[in-house]
Amino acid sequence: MAGLYLHIPFCKQACHYCNFHFSTSLKNKDAMVAALLQELRLQREYLEGEPLETIYFGGGTPSLLSQLELDAIFEAIFKHYSVAPQNLEVTLEANPDDLAVLKINELRNTPINRLSIGVQSFSEADLRFMNRAHDASEAHACIQNAQHAGFENLTVDLIYGSPTTSHQQWAANLSTLISLRIPHLSCYCLTIEPKTALAHQVKKGSAQPVDDEHAAQQFEHLMEATERAGYEHYEISNFALPGWYSRHNASYWQGKKYLGIGPSAHSYNGHSRQWNVANNANYIRSIQAGDVPFELELLTPVQRYNEYVMTGLRTAWGCSLLKIKDLGFETHFAEGAKVFLEDGTMQVVGNTYRLTKAGRFLADGIAAELFAG
Repeated sequence: MAGLYLHIPFCKQACHYCNFHFSTSLKNKDAMVAALLQELRLQREYLEGEPLETIYFGGGTPSLLSQLELDAIFEAIFKHYSVAPQNLEVTLEANPDDLAVLKINELRNTPINRLSIGVQSFSEADLRFMNRAHDASEAHACIQNAQHAGFENLTVDLIYGSPTTSHQQWAANLSTLISLRIPHLSCYCLTIEPKTALAHQVKKGSAQPVDDEHAAQQFEHLMEATERAGYEHYEISNFALPGWYSRHNASYWQGKKYLGIGPSAHSYNGHSRQWNVANNANYIRSIQAGDVPFELELLTPVQRYNEYVMTGLRTAWGCSLLKIKDLGFETHFAEGAKVFLEDGTMQVVGNTYRLTKAGRFLADGIAAELFAG
């Protein structure tokens, strides 16, 4: 089984923290959709007939697509790809300001069965700081409207660690979603990415940098509140009620094959990784000429090991020493892990190494210490 990702590179406005590839101009949207349809045809052999078990519309803001555009994309997918006949997970990322009742009902008339809603916060101060296009009332309304329309499989994004997010507000954000019994939460620490508006603001002193201790305390509260409410912390940033994991994202972490369609989209087939050009005009022009504009990287044993450690340690499944042995780095990993076993940030059960609660906020740094090469 494999996954399909489609990158929709358009947004109404730029969030200050975002470094994903997107454009706030929609003038080329028709040409972009036509290019996506063409790339779906051009890339139809990439997965070698392996059935799709997940489809994910990311961005950007995929909720800007009309029902007609979505229908055309689904028609191309079902024409050119083998699709699992049962339990297909189809996710669409959406912003609250797009999810009016009419839009939600349109989405119900497509194969989409999972919505990923970018709420980020229910605080007006937070939303203004992030330059989000919606307000708190829209965030509440869109969730309830989606539930009333029959969307059970919802995931909501939240951001913690912002200088505008007090501990009281962070607790209120979590309490709101837990009380609504949202089955899946994705919670990310605010990160100041290079070349973003937020990075520029911090540099010139008009915005405060992220306080690591402030963020760590909110992450601690996140783990405690979700555990009390019955959520499983199955990946550093992801929490789900039993049976509601994101199957698409889990496939990334478990090393399954996936195909990425659209500008900046990445693909992986187990041996190599490739990524499309992150430029809308160049992407459209190349696709119109019948060429997919991508760069290819053949993964070395060191890269495959490092990627496995990075993704594995972020999950509840951890890293298998047997898998690491197959990759040729058993001694290197076991020796490096000793210090983290001793300081309590890692534990080992049988042949599986996992991070403890104390280690989860330090996941990326621990993984980096265990890298080879």
